[in-house]
Amino acid sequence: MKHYKLLLIILSCYCIFACVSQKQIATKPRIITSGFTKKQTLTKEEKKNWHFKDIYEDSIPGISLDKAYQELLKNKKGDTIIVAVIDMRIDKNHEDLKDFIWVNKDEIPNNNIDDDNNGYIDDMNGWNFLGNTNGEQAYRANFEYVRVIRKFEDKFKGKHIDEIKDTINFKLYLKAKQEYSEELAYVKRRLRSLNYQKIRKNFLEEQLGEIYPNTKLTVEVLQNLKPTNSTIGKNIQTLIKYKKDSIKNVADFELEQRYLDVYLNLDFKERDIIGDDVDNINDIPYGNNNINADNSEGYHTHAIKVAGVIVANRNNNLGIKGVTNNVKIMPIAVSPYGDEQDKDMALAIRYAVNNGAKIINISSSKNFSLHQDWVIDALKYAEKKDVLVVTSAGNGGSNLEEKQNYPNDTDKDNTEVLKNFIKVGASAYQLDENLVHYTSNYGKESVDIFAPGKDIYTTHPNNSYGFSSGTSYSAPIVSGIAALIRSYYVNLSASDVKTIILNSGVAINWNVNKPPTTNNKELVPFSSLSKSGKIVNAYNALLMAEEISKKKKKRK
Repeated sequence: MKHYKLLLIILSCYCIFACVSQKQIATKPRIITSGFTKKQTLTKEEKKNWHFKDIYEDSIPGISLDKAYQELLKNKKGDTIIVAVIDMRIDKNHEDLKDFIWVNKDEIPNNNIDDDNNGYIDDMNGWNFLGNTNGEQAYRANFEYVRVIRKFEDKFKGKHIDEIKDTINFKLYLKAKQEYSEELAYVKRRLRSLNYQKIRKNFLEEQLGEIYPNTKLTVEVLQNLKPTNSTIGKNIQTLIKYKKDSIKNVADFELEQRYLDVYLNLDFKERDIIGDDVDNINDIPYGNNNINADNSEGYHTHAIKVAGVIVANRNNNLGIKGVTNNVKIMPIAVSPYGDEQDKDMALAIRYAVNNGAKIINISSSKNFSLHQDWVIDALKYAEKKDVLVVTSAGNGGSNLEEKQNYPNDTDKDNTEVLKNFIKVGASAYQLDENLVHYTSNYGKESVDIFAPGKDIYTTHPNNSYGFSSGTSYSAPIVSGIAALIRSYYVNLSASDVKTIILNSGVAINWNVNKPPTTNNKELVPFSSLSKSGKIVNAYNALLMAEEISKKKKKRK
């Protein structure tokens, strides 16, 4: 592969590397300036593993995983680490995942007995908090701000405004109301627009059918018609566009209608199938042991993609390679189409900790939280048990210093209370102002580090593969690196691993487009978008882990 770096940059880099030992690189990662620019566009094949490339040697801002395997991990054996994926259900039979699904060896399958006394019957591979004992699945749910409105409208009913206007709950209610109103207005506008396009398409087909009788007006036929005047020509071009967009428009219409019927519906009975009291953390057990996705309605794909990033088989010459195979994935289903419930999230974290997970990946987020204390208590429990939690920053293109994002590592006073928690933003493969993925959330104090999250090639349903983008795929890259560290350096704690990941990343010293970049673009220092100002780097992290691990051993 040819790379078009400036000769001066190459020579200066060579000189720097000649004078700096690996140990120094690990403890003091270099700062990358705008001279490091890959000039040519990546091919589709190059995109499939760009996130494993090395920024110094390939001029691609990956995590240097290929380099780590070639230079640091060859012939090295590590421990198996359990990584809980708190997400949707998973395809445990996928050709690239099936060998790396956690098995509860203390449970006897299908005997309807809780053999290991962990509170969950026949949980052979994990737990599904969205099912019931009849095997039914709650696929869809409200957004959290809808739950906030529903809860506090009942509580405020009959009370005078002066009694409630200064309370925290009323302020939360007003905030939720504003978001609800904005989203509802947007959905209704979209439905009107899509409906208008449908009516306009039908009208144009009828009108042009009169001008060109006995003609089937397919896109191909329309493109070859010879209009007799400019108006007819314009109508033909408009109809071509509508026809090309029609399949997407039907899907969009169904999605927007689902927003009205489910996600924004204040009367939607989202827990009827599950049957628990969602406001009572002690109303347990519930759910079922079916963590496997199938082809029924609501087929879950998200967790399949996330798991593939972490663990896809590196040795079977199929599909893709994950970050590491020294892992067993523990699937825990809490994510519907809609927002997760805090109760499900808190219990899922505790389930993961109690059943041996050393890393928890949560590739989901929301802007409201009715029971934040339950989740924080569960995260503190994970910290006490030395479990690292990695979460995605979310994809709203928002500054998280100005907008809440849950789960997080702060209490209700916005004070950081955890040392085992990493929130990850999404970076892209362009070594220029487009380095940050345009939808990624960011925050100087709220987001810890960035990781590749644009066009990540990963496992898809039915033994297929494809590209996916977003912070959902940045988080498992960090979880995979954390698993590598914990696999080879077992004396390092969760907080050690967090410190290593943040300190060993590659610092970027130029301005980038601040998300979202769909409208007016604003250039800001990359370092202003996260606490570390860095992109995660597996090679540097392993070097630093080696050094810190040795120091800890000497102190004993």
